[in-house]
Amino acid sequence: MLSYRAAIPLSNHTLAHLADLIRARRAERRCRWRRLSAGRQALLVLAHLRNGDTYTRLASGFSIGTTTAWRYVRESVDLLAALADDLQAAVARAGRLAYAILDATLIPIDRLADQKPYYSGKHRRHGVNIQVLADPIGRLVWASPALPGAVHDLTAARTIGLIDALTSAGVQILADKGYQGAGGTIRTPFKRHRYRPRLSSGQKAVNRSHARIRAMGERAVAILKAWKVLAKLRCCPHRATAIVQAILTLEAIETTRYSG
Repeated sequence: MLSYRAAIPLSNHTLAHLADLIRARRAERRCRWRRLSAGRQALLVLAHLRNGDTYTRLASGFSIGTTTAWRYVRESVDLLAALADDLQAAVARAGRLAYAILDATLIPIDRLADQKPYYSGKHRRHGVNIQVLADPIGRLVWASPALPGAVHDLTAARTIGLIDALTSAGVQILADKGYQGAGGTIRTPFKRHRYRPRLSSGQKAVNRSHARIRAMGERAVAILKAWKVLAKLRCCPHRATAIVQAILTLEAIETTRYSG
């Protein structure tokens, strides 16, 4: 079998931080021996999440069994997910901003036996719906728990309590037409309908300005999807939430490293 070395576009700070978390968990559980050290396990997990390496490839590269690679990744993902911000913490962060941008993205998944709830008619593929909050310059603030892809964006935001939480905190939010009717502090562009077949020149100008500002939210979605494991999840959809939360924690560690 051929082998090669590959780079992971993350800092040593993130690797060391994750290794410390794994080391602390092993000490808590009094683990006497593991096939890989805490540092090597952290490297394996980052290779899976950031580069999207499969369990088979990881097992070959780290000279362990496929089941062991799966167990190491699951253990570390759960450890990281427990440290992610909840909705209240995310709203508190957004409340310190002049405004925030709300967008949604679909994370593709493998087809399931019960596939209808996960089929998105908008994207014409199976996946899970993730709500993303971004700051005015496009940095990732928060990503929501995963809901089936058939759920409408506005329904998803309401289901997880995001609309009510943002409105209660008085956070000004810019969102696309998919959130029409959200109310509260959610601002969406003007939309044509049966009683308003044409938009005025002023309304069109407002929509253009709204689109230019809201476009920064696409950066946050790109930051999230830079973690290649989200290119297509090949696990149970119920694990999507833990994986996204683990990525949020790692992204926060990485951002802290470069923000000084």
